[in-house]
Amino acid sequence: MLSFQTSLLFLAAALVVAITPGPGIFYIAARTLAGGRSEGLASSVGLGLGGLVHVLGGAIGLSALVMASAEAFTLLKIAGALYLIWLGIKTWREARVVDPTAVQTTGAHRAFREGIVVEALNPKTAAFFLAFIPQFVDPTTLVAAQFIVLGLISVALNTTVDLVVTYWAAKARAGLAKRPSLIARTRQASGAVMCGLGATLLFARRAT
Repeated sequence: MLSFQTSLLFLAAALVVAITPGPGIFYIAARTLAGGRSEGLASSVGLGLGGLVHVLGGAIGLSALVMASAEAFTLLKIAGALYLIWLGIKTWREARVVDPTAVQTTGAHRAFREGIVVEALNPKTAAFFLAFIPQFVDPTTLVAAQFIVLGLISVALNTTVDLVVTYWAAKARAGLAKRPSLIARTRQASGAVMCGLGATLLFARRAT
């Protein structure tokens, strides 16, 4: 198994990756600003479970097959991108109401399910795990088990950072509570962020 030094090195690298602003952090901030703390928390947990899909896929070799196939990568990429864009458009349209106080949130259960789908359909997450984790795996013993353990640690760190982002985004949203029109505009901006993330994913290229 991993040596103590390798484990510390992995933790340090995984923490740096987790706190580096990326699509996941922006997605969580957008969902929290749009729907409040409960939706942000649910989305964070959903993204974490979606990440576990890629961890398990990488451990059994499924992710490697997807990354090796241009067709599979493209189909997964398009599905994930269109789903994100659809969520963004939906959030934008629901914010455009006559009475800003009538804006309805998505709900924690739905945000949780959507978080799982968003992350599970993101081939860039699969690519990240396949490129990052093997650098710390000892190829002489229990490779799949090591991949799963390191993947779980990485997902846990990412989810923890997402929860912190949720906390601060919720505080920012609470500061706008006395100005309902700003809440509506914030939801529109959140929808635009989701569309932008979807467009970014749509133009992602498979690593060669």
